[in-house]
Amino acid sequence: MYYSVIKKCDIADGPGVRVTLFVSGCTHHCEGCFNPETWDFQYGEPFTGETAAEIMEALSPDYIAGLTLLGGEPLEYANWTALLPFLREMRSRFPHKNVWCYTGYLFDRDILDDFCEKWADMKAFLSCLDVFVDGEFIQAQKNISLRFRGSENQRIIDVQASLRQGKTVLWEDGESR
Repeated sequence: MYYSVIKKCDIADGPGVRVTLFVSGCTHHCEGCFNPETWDFQYGEPFTGETAAEIMEALSPDYIAGLTLLGGEPLEYANWTALLPFLREMRSRFPHKNVWCYTGYLFDRDILDDFCEKWADMKAFLSCLDVFVDGEFIQAQKNISLRFRGSENQRIIDVQASLRQGKTVLWEDGESR
């Protein structure tokens, strides 16, 4: 897996001060994408053990609320399978920090009904996440006044509540996770 950038002090992609990892590789190719260079799976730098250690160090201060995964597309197979061991370690080291993931895929249709059926480890990946912002960016529905989203079709989903209840549960702003 490759990544384009790591931001160690981000306040735009989830609540609080966050560390964000922009992975490379995306097959959605949304019109108006703010990061089209990350469509290329080889863009940027390889995600190595040193990269993981750098992110862990950036997550260690108490004022860091959590980690956000963006892209590119974190849920491309090559990306989420590479991220899974890192996320397991991150959750072990920082159990009180939350993990947000932006994806162009739809939580219920694509992730639960398709990916979880095809790939057994997808459920393990989901167990490491707290919030999904799902849905492709749609230029015609762009709305810069939305918090943590770029277009009106996108949803902010509480992953763990959704898994427990067996239905999509929207995240309520103000929750810590």
